[in-house]
Amino acid sequence: MSIRFKSFFKEELTINEIQTAMNNGEITSKELVMYYLNRMAKYDQAGPRINSMLEINPSAIFIAEGLDNERETEGTRGPLHGIPVVLKDNIETNDFMHTSAGAIALENHLADKDAFLVKKLRDAGTVILGKTNMTELANGMASGMWAGYSSRGGQTLNPYGDPKLFVGGSSSGSAVAVAANFSVLSVGTETDASILSPAVQNSVVGIKPTTGLISRSGMIPFTYSQDTAGPFARTVEDAAILLGTLTGIDKNDVATYKSEGKTQQDYTTYLDPAGLEGARIGIFNDAHKEYYESDEYDEQLFKNSIHVLAKQGATIMEGIEIPSFHRDWKKEVTSYELKHSLDNYLTKLPSHMPVHSISELIHFNRSIEEKALKYGQDTLERIEQLPNTLSNPEYLNAKIEDLYYSQEQGIDYALKKYNLDAILFPSYIGSTISARAGYPSIAVPAGYMESGRPFGITFAGTSFSEGELIKLAFAFEQAANIRKSPKFNIEG
Repeated sequence: MSIRFKSFFKEELTINEIQTAMNNGEITSKELVMYYLNRMAKYDQAGPRINSMLEINPSAIFIAEGLDNERETEGTRGPLHGIPVVLKDNIETNDFMHTSAGAIALENHLADKDAFLVKKLRDAGTVILGKTNMTELANGMASGMWAGYSSRGGQTLNPYGDPKLFVGGSSSGSAVAVAANFSVLSVGTETDASILSPAVQNSVVGIKPTTGLISRSGMIPFTYSQDTAGPFARTVEDAAILLGTLTGIDKNDVATYKSEGKTQQDYTTYLDPAGLEGARIGIFNDAHKEYYESDEYDEQLFKNSIHVLAKQGATIMEGIEIPSFHRDWKKEVTSYELKHSLDNYLTKLPSHMPVHSISELIHFNRSIEEKALKYGQDTLERIEQLPNTLSNPEYLNAKIEDLYYSQEQGIDYALKKYNLDAILFPSYIGSTISARAGYPSIAVPAGYMESGRPFGITFAGTSFSEGELIKLAFAFEQAANIRKSPKFNIEG
């Protein structure tokens, strides 16, 4: 049976287009939800089997109907009223959906409360449509695990042509669901590159905010120092709208305390098409040699992006120096904090769950080896041997060094030396230094290679510079007008 939808649904839709149509009575949130569920059925779970969705919210249509009724009787709550959003599977929701981080051991885990950011989304009137697939345990499972794979959900594919294209991770499904038009918006998480990489690989906008801008409570953790959630969207404007909704002070996450007085409820005030006029942007083109020789880099597309910036009035500083960029960043912080944070999370799981420690998780996976260990679990086995106190001198020194070299001898050094508003990186090569600093970045589409593979650029800045980065990214996006939908994006 072929389901026919209103002609309005034939194009990728922005938040403002949807809100205008809803206010005019052209469509409803219920119809919008049904449209996306239909696309998931046709392209995600059948057809090309993109496999970005891990679980669907059985209450989604009811929620949409309730919000439609509220719109008619009381008016709207704001720009996200009735807008579908999907969440990475490590973000807890107190509903009928599970939160597993892609692990079979957690496939029956039902959270007893919403994550702080989920409550913010519900209060804003969004329809939480489902959970997205991800690299299992946010790439904390096995060193050889392919991005976008989980033992619970299988492999997420890149929707841009060749299914062998790198999909990026660990927020793979969150990026793909937006790129493939299975949702208006999505939320991912990042420790290092987990938002920026899949955004670049799937030609969408991804914002990795300052650590502490968005609460992490209610997320299956990886680290204390670097974890953050962040938005995916097809446009900078939509990403900015979602970012403002997610911010807030949370007493259960002390990292958010430093954001008091620095957060914005509305980042759309930075959406200036002339935002590049007079901006000073440093171009970083001193990555590792292997990157420039890889199939992730396209010199011409990067030059084209710089040309757009200059044409729009930006002052370009080529070849800037970041002293610490090539240092050997140690694994002690992420390793020790993964051990500590994941063990703590598992310990607090309900008694009926099969695992309550990393050690038990390892043994559980071995008991169902054929299902759970396609790529092994060497990362888990390595960190399981670490102590669980966070008092080790190796860890403490690495934590201090990370902050010093990523901030004072890293991002802040370059910004001050060259008097910059932002640093531009090709692809997501600046993810590690920004992640260690806890500083924000925004990835935007910047073209397509001959193979069809998407290419992107990343604007990076100092702490709580999200507004400035959004302004620059929006002006670039409007001038370049680059994004294209995936080839399979066929209505019917």
